[in-house]
Amino acid sequence: MNRRNFLFASSGAAAGSLLVPGLADAADADKSPYAGSGLVTGTPKPLRHKEVPGFLSAAQIAPHHTAHYGGALKAFAGAEAKFEESFTKGTAIDPAAFERLKQIQSSRGNSVILHELYFDGLAVKPADPADGIRAAVEKRFGSVDKWWADFAASAKAAAGWAMLVVHPVNGRLYNVVSDEHAQGPLWLTAPLVVIDTYEHAFYIDYQNKKAEYVEAFRKVIDWAEADRRHRAAVKG
Repeated sequence: MNRRNFLFASSGAAAGSLLVPGLADAADADKSPYAGSGLVTGTPKPLRHKEVPGFLSAAQIAPHHTAHYGGALKAFAGAEAKFEESFTKGTAIDPAAFERLKQIQSSRGNSVILHELYFDGLAVKPADPADGIRAAVEKRFGSVDKWWADFAASAKAAAGWAMLVVHPVNGRLYNVVSDEHAQGPLWLTAPLVVIDTYEHAFYIDYQNKKAEYVEAFRKVIDWAEADRRHRAAVKG
């Protein structure tokens, strides 16, 4: 197994422990939402949009992408390198260091995925939800507006992340909150809409006006991307 494949497989992503329900078959017409992930390539995934007019400036997005997302990937890769050395060379890891490395593996691995889903889920032009995702949202919440009311409340209450997810066990949608990268998610769920609610995600543009940032997010949700993620997650 080469290093790139090892980093992905050993991270637990294939088993769903990093919120990833499974990559779509590469031969499928629909490209996997996780294609090009830093968990696979070992390098940061490029931004789709360097700025999102009316929502986030380049000055806000650039350090977020470089320092927080890139930093999470660097920390995750460093922990994985320690584990790989232990696996292949039998190098012993101090118990205290082992505990911290395991925390980094989960926390920073999740941070990588969530940042990628957040950045990739932003649209520069507002659009209505695609038919498929709209139908799923309306079935679960009654209407897109009712979904948004719950999602916005979740995001405003969240100290870290808020997500619309779909559960493969019962097919239902949920709005969930994670106040630390490794806490809060429902196992196996696939994130469809993701907002980063840490202050570093919005402070340059919004200062302490978190509610304003959350409300502005609604206009830049890439519903085509959310629909693609939903189809990839429920197609079985």
